[in-house]
Amino acid sequence: MPSQQKALFLDSRQGSLTVRETDKPTPGPGELLVKVEAAALNPIDWMIQAFGVFVEKYPAIIGSDGAGTVVAVGEGVTAYAVSDRVAFQGTIDPVQKTIKGTFAQYTTTPAKFAMKIPANVSPESAATMPCTLPTAATVLYNQDESSPSVKLTAPWSESGKGKYAGKRALVLGGSSSVGQYVIQFARLSGFSPIIATASPQHSDFLKSLGATHVVDRNLPSETLQEEVTRIGGGPFDLVYDAISTADTQAVGYALTGPNGDFVVVSPAVALGGDDGPQKRVHMARGLLTLPGNDVVGAGLLAALPTLLESGDIKPNRTEVLSGGLNGIVPGLERLKSKQVSGTKLVVLPQETV
Repeated sequence: MPSQQKALFLDSRQGSLTVRETDKPTPGPGELLVKVEAAALNPIDWMIQAFGVFVEKYPAIIGSDGAGTVVAVGEGVTAYAVSDRVAFQGTIDPVQKTIKGTFAQYTTTPAKFAMKIPANVSPESAATMPCTLPTAATVLYNQDESSPSVKLTAPWSESGKGKYAGKRALVLGGSSSVGQYVIQFARLSGFSPIIATASPQHSDFLKSLGATHVVDRNLPSETLQEEVTRIGGGPFDLVYDAISTADTQAVGYALTGPNGDFVVVSPAVALGGDDGPQKRVHMARGLLTLPGNDVVGAGLLAALPTLLESGDIKPNRTEVLSGGLNGIVPGLERLKSKQVSGTKLVVLPQETV
């Protein structure tokens, strides 16, 4: 195994992104050393560069989603072995303001937060899951009383599968990476109808994931609300806003039933009205390292191989960018310019020249 690797560095706050050689890391206690075979691009990646958020120590290797093969294990690791296939989140230390990202040919990651990947899922597909799938699931199924979550019974438990039959669900931004997973979890939980908003070209695909109806997201807000209410037959028990602009939050909150749950992925803007206190608003937080996510995260990670192997959960569709790590900068520009729809951009770090 080589002692050097290539990685994408953010050289300074709001600085340039540069691919260069660096030392290959060594796993510490409780860690895995992973050969990164695929890394997915997320909006948070360009935001870290553009706005200088979350990270204060440079140069830094960024990247939020990765997948690959374990090539070494640290002291105390017993649940994983060399050659295991895993997906994993990049890790941000909120105290030290550092990041250990996935835009590299090798990286270390805490074993307790890694996702085992079955043989029927490619590294490219696996790389779409580490951040977006927990963002969809933890806010729905976290039972921790201290966590602002919907507190549904998880469908990977016998008592949770299909438990919410007859309850209405709405997913705003159904074709987004998070939205696709929300649709699938809503289906497993038994919600019906499951209405998603998206561009019309994604309608058949979202129905294959479990949406019962797809409404054109480009409709004027008032028309969209009327159409969704007509199809659903009334306000919704669960509304998940996977986009969370001021406009989508206003629509989503209005369509949430008086005793319903409204989930956002960005901080909620001013929402309210006379019925406000009865509607529960939750902020999705997908980092598995957050203390409140430990129990639900462990349950999700344990169930995920079976959910993937059975096809109950399908990863996002992918578009693989050429050039290995050199494809990241133009890919992030596409994300920033909102030129990606219905797919996840992925790079293959081992192909970096």
